[in-house]
Amino acid sequence: MTEPLMDQRNAGAARTASQTVVITGGNAGLGFACANAILRSPQGAPWHIVLACRDEDRAQAAVDQLMSGAGADVAGRVDAMSLDLASLASVRTFAAELTERLSAGTMPPLRAVVCNAGVNPLGTKTATADGFESTFGINHLGHFLLVHELLSVLRPPARVVVVASGVHDPTQKSGVPAPAWNSPAALAHGVLGPAAGSDKALTSGQRRYSTSKLANVYFTYALARRLPAGVTANAFDPGLMPGTGLMREAPAPLRFIARHTPLALLRRLFSPNVHTAQESGEALASIVTDPELATTTGRYFEGRRQIRSSDEPYNDERAEELWHASVALTAGTRQSKEAAK
Repeated sequence: MTEPLMDQRNAGAARTASQTVVITGGNAGLGFACANAILRSPQGAPWHIVLACRDEDRAQAAVDQLMSGAGADVAGRVDAMSLDLASLASVRTFAAELTERLSAGTMPPLRAVVCNAGVNPLGTKTATADGFESTFGINHLGHFLLVHELLSVLRPPARVVVVASGVHDPTQKSGVPAPAWNSPAALAHGVLGPAAGSDKALTSGQRRYSTSKLANVYFTYALARRLPAGVTANAFDPGLMPGTGLMREAPAPLRFIARHTPLALLRRLFSPNVHTAQESGEALASIVTDPELATTTGRYFEGRRQIRSSDEPYNDERAEELWHASVALTAGTRQSKEAAK
């Protein structure tokens, strides 16, 4: 059984936190910045933040860092639980243990799930524990299953936020090849659509990433159509964040430019959608906490700005195909029969 990694110094704070948010990959980068902003948010009741992470040591270090810098005026609490999105068994175990804690009353009601963790293995094609291509398996299928396992314990008013990316949009100047959509079953095994037919290994890896981000937006829109009243789902584009983990896996020329160019100049030369992890983390946190967004659902945010995504995710037929295929690929969830309706 996976034990929660808890900082005992925060035991008193747990009594005052009255709502829970789960953030996948919250130990670094965007997820950490989001957790930090939520912890200090003046809006609403104090939060119990669960960092759902694969690396237990890094997760505990993030818990310690967040709470040590929180100050006496912060009533919230942070702890961590083990979650490996590359293993459907790990996702189910995490969800079961979180549900047990929620049901026992040792954790306040679950009000938000932030699907933030992701991988971009570029030219190296790897597989998850279940045999799926890692980019699609982790970025989409792992989060798809996680949300479905937690739907029954999300207590309205509640929010699901899926971290997507502008690279899903072929009209954006991202430096990443446009998505090459294929049948979900093919994508699950790393087979891209015809547009990727002449790709070299590096380009193919980048395209698998942009395609997985397109899947994130399809998933968000399809989920929003199915959620009960009082529960919302929105997609979030954090923009380009120099220095974060995913940026370290970007093409070498882009890494060099990002490392040696001031943000203001990057925004002018490359895209206005370039931010520090702290800026994007605060924007992501606002979608979780802002009372003005309580009923906003099925929308796409570029930072704090609500915009239209690319045209492709509004293809409901394709979104439904992905939904039903994802149910089948992650067969065994408690929600599978209901989700397939």
